[in-house]
Amino acid sequence: MSRGYFITGTDTGIGKTWVAAALIRALVRRGESVVGMKPVASGDVGRSRDAEQLIRASNVEADYDDINPYLFAEPVSPHLAARQAQTPVELALIAERYRRLAQQADVVIVEGVGGWLAPLTETRSVQALALKLGLPVILVVGMRLGCLNHALLAEQAIRQSGARLVAWVANCIDPDMLRLEENIATLERGMAAPLLATVDGGDAEPDFALERLG
Repeated sequence: MSRGYFITGTDTGIGKTWVAAALIRALVRRGESVVGMKPVASGDVGRSRDAEQLIRASNVEADYDDINPYLFAEPVSPHLAARQAQTPVELALIAERYRRLAQQADVVIVEGVGGWLAPLTETRSVQALALKLGLPVILVVGMRLGCLNHALLAEQAIRQSGARLVAWVANCIDPDMLRLEENIATLERGMAAPLLATVDGGDAEPDFALERLG
C-alpha cells in the first residue's frame, strides 16, 4: 500500500523543496519507488521549478499535471495569485491527483507552499490541504535567529489541527547563525517529534534517520 508524507515549513524560502527532493533521493536509494508532488506553486510560467526539482529526484515517471495541478505566474501568496488568475484552488482536485500518484509509487512526497497556515484560498490554508490528503507531516525548520519560536508555534498549530507531526528537519540556512548546535539541541528537547536530519543549507546530501518515519 502506498504511503505519503507532507512537507511543510516554518516559513517560505527555507528549503522545503531541497529537503523534499533529498528525502526522495534517500528513499530511492533504499530501494523504494518514489514520486514527488507540488500541488500548488506560484512565481513560474509553464512549469514549476520546485516541481521540476522533485521530478529529477523521483524514480517514477508521472503526468506533470498530476505532480503540479496548480501553477500561478505571480510570485505572491497562492490565494492572491489564484484570484488574479481566476483559477480557484480546489482541494478535491488535488486529492484526486494525489490518488493517481499513489497508485504508481510506494511513497509520495508532497511539498506544501509557504508555511502551515499559508492561505490557498480565501477560506482554506495549507493545513486544510494536508488534512484533506490525510498525510503525516514533516516540518522543515529554517535555522536562523527566531527559529525556536517559529518551530514551536508551527508544531503547536500542526498538532492542534489534528494532523500527525512525525519528524522535523533542521535546515541550516544561515551560515553565520550563532550557537547553531545549541539551538538544534533546544528544539530536540522542545519538540515532541524526532529530528529526521540536519541539512547543511542544501549544500550536502543529508543523512536522514529514515527509521524514525516508521
